[in-house]
Amino acid sequence: ARVIHVAGQGGEDAQGRLSPSFEEQVGQALDNLQTALRSAQASLADVARLRILVVDHDEDRLGIIAHQVRRRWPNRAAPTCTLIPVPRLALD
Repeated sequence: ARVIHVAGQGGEDAQGRLSPSFEEQVGQALDNLQTALRSAQASLADVARLRILVVDHDEDRLGIIAHQVRRRWPNRAAPTCTLIPVPRLALD
């Protein structure tokens, strides 16, 4: 067995653009996770744990994250997830 650690998957697209929409940022971050996993011949089905850092966390953002996670793991239980509200991320 092997363990792959993937970190720092933000909501920026391939050109480094960040959507003003939180929902699009979450979707892009999960797309970026899929890209990183594919580079290691893995997929979302191999993910055991998510750790999500959120600036300005509130119930609406929690709902958006839950919706995006359910879209990516529709037919099985999503991986365990820890959501951590933070005052800011490393990059603006």
